[in-house]
Amino acid sequence: MARVRIINEVSADEPNDWQLFFQWCEYIYDDGGSEYGYRFIWRRPDGSLQAARGQARIPDINSINELMELARVAGWLGSENN
Repeated sequence: MARVRIINEVSADEPNDWQLFFQWCEYIYDDGGSEYGYRFIWRRPDGSLQAARGQARIPDINSINELMELARVAGWLGSENN
């Protein structure tokens, strides 16, 4: 099992609706180790995350490109040392 610490995130969707997020995270494992990585995840209108057993439905390639560009503009995409 792993606990996830969100370091940075972006969304192009409107608040108060389902939002698709692109996140830079630290995955912290029960054995004390950790790894960093990116993920896509949905957030419900109430603000809670939808855990989908490692899968998030991405509506189209444009959504991926838009979220990656938002992260790039925010300065953290490709900056694995964040």
